[in-house]
Amino acid sequence: MKQPWIHNAKTDGWLILSPPFFILLIVLIFQSQIQRLENHYSFYTWLFLIVFVDVAHVYSTLFKTYFVKSEIQKRKLLYYGIPIFSWILGLFLYQFGSLPFWSVLALVAVFHFIRQQYGFMRIYTRFEENNWSKKIDEAAIYSATVFPMLYWFKTPRVFNWFVEGEFQWVGKIPNYVPILKVLYLIIFIIWMFKTISEVIKTRQINFPKNAVIIGTYLSWYFGIVYFNNDLVFTFLNVISHGIPYVALVYIREIKQKENQQLNKLSVFKSSFGIFLFVAVILGFAFFEELLWELLVWNEHFSLNLNLSVNWLQFLVPLLVVPQLTHYLLDGFIWRKPKKV
Repeated sequence: MKQPWIHNAKTDGWLILSPPFFILLIVLIFQSQIQRLENHYSFYTWLFLIVFVDVAHVYSTLFKTYFVKSEIQKRKLLYYGIPIFSWILGLFLYQFGSLPFWSVLALVAVFHFIRQQYGFMRIYTRFEENNWSKKIDEAAIYSATVFPMLYWFKTPRVFNWFVEGEFQWVGKIPNYVPILKVLYLIIFIIWMFKTISEVIKTRQINFPKNAVIIGTYLSWYFGIVYFNNDLVFTFLNVISHGIPYVALVYIREIKQKENQQLNKLSVFKSSFGIFLFVAVILGFAFFEELLWELLVWNEHFSLNLNLSVNWLQFLVPLLVVPQLTHYLLDGFIWRKPKKV
C-alpha cells in the first residue's frame, strides 16, 4: 500500500514518529542517570525541555498564522479575536484565584495534547475509508491518552502540569480507576486484534498510523502511569508533543510550499533556513519564559519585584495569551476547508 507520509519516510520517521520510542528507550536504559540529572541539573533540563521545546513549539504556529499575510487577511476575526478572547478569559478565571486559573488552563492544555495525537492519526489515515476499522483506531488513540490522564486525576503523582494541586478538585469524585483499567485493556486488545487481522488479510500495513498509536500508548502510559517521576514525565510529554509539531509546521508551511507562496518567508526555505526557523522560535520562547521568570515565578532569575495580587491578576493572564492562543487556534488552523 502507499504509505501516507507527511513528507517522506526518513523525515516522518525521525521527527514525528520516533520521539516517543527514542525517549522511552533512553528512560529505560538510563534511569539512575536521569534521576541524577533531575537532582543536579534541573536548570538545564528546564531550559532545554520547557523553554526550547515546549514553549518554542507554541511559537512555531506563527509560521502558519500571524507570519502569513494572506492567512491573516482571510480570517481577521479569528486571528485578532482569539488573543483578545484569551486575555479576557484569563482575566475572568483569575478572579476566582490562581489555582482555579491554572486548573482550567491545565485542562485546556490536556485537551490540546490529546487532540494533537488524534490529529496526527487522522493525517496518517487520510487514504483509508471511514469505516469500523477507523473507528477502532480513534477509540484506541483516545484510550491511549484519556486513560492516563483520568488515572492521574485519582492517583497521587509527584509531577504537575502547571502548578501543584491543579487537579485536586477531582478528589471528590468516586474512584473510577478499576473499571477504567478494564476498559483500557479491552480497547487495546480489540485494536491489536483488528490490526493484526488486517495485516494477515491484506498483507499490508499502514506503518505511520500504527506507529503514532503505539507511540502514544507507550509515551502516555510510561510517562504518567508507570513512572511517577517529574523529569521522566516531562521528557516523554514534551519531546513527544513538541518536536513532531514543530516538524509538521516546517514541513507543511515552509518545506512543501513554493517560494512565491512564501514571499518573504522563503528565506526559511534556503540552505540555512531550518536553522533560522529554529532560531526564531527559540528566541520568542526564551523571551517569553524570561518574562515569566522575572515577573512571576522567580525560580531561576529574579528582580525581586514582589508584585501584588492586583498586578498579577492582569499580568499572568497577559503572559498566558500566546500559549492559550496556540491551544485555541490549533482547533481551527489544521481543519480541511469544507468542499462547496
